[in-house]
Amino acid sequence: MAESKSGLRKPVFTKVDQLRPGTSGHTLTVKVVSTKMVLQKGRADGPQVRQMRIAECLVGDETGMIIFTARNDQVDLMKEGSTVILRNAKIDMFKGSMRLAVDKWGRVEVTEPADFTVKEDNNLSLIEYELVNVVEE
Repeated sequence: MAESKSGLRKPVFTKVDQLRPGTSGHTLTVKVVSTKMVLQKGRADGPQVRQMRIAECLVGDETGMIIFTARNDQVDLMKEGSTVILRNAKIDMFKGSMRLAVDKWGRVEVTEPADFTVKEDNNLSLIEYELVNVVEE
C-alpha cells in the first residue's frame, strides 16, 4: 500500500448528468460544442491593460451538456471541437440554472480528443431550479 502515502488520489471523473446545484470539486472530460463571447472589456487604468473576458461555452460528454463560463485565459482553451479536462470545477447558479465554472483553485487543460459523442438533447443549463428554503419545524 505504498501509493496511499503520497496523498495523490486519482481524480474521480464526474459525468455531466451527475452535476447538481451547489456542488464543487468536479473533474470532467468534456468536448467544447460551441463558444460565445459574452463580455470583453479592457481596463486601461493600470500599468498594463487588463483584458476581462468571459465566454459561455457549451460543453458536454456522452451524458449531456452544460454551459461552462470561461474567464480570461480559459477562453483561449475553449475552442469548438476541442476536448478539455476541467479540474476542480464547481457549479454556479445563474438565473436558476446551472453553470459550470473553474476558479483559481482549479484548472482547464486541453487533452487528447475524446471518442464520445456529446449528447446534445440533454442540456442541463436549460433546467430551471427553484430555490426553495426548507424551514425546519
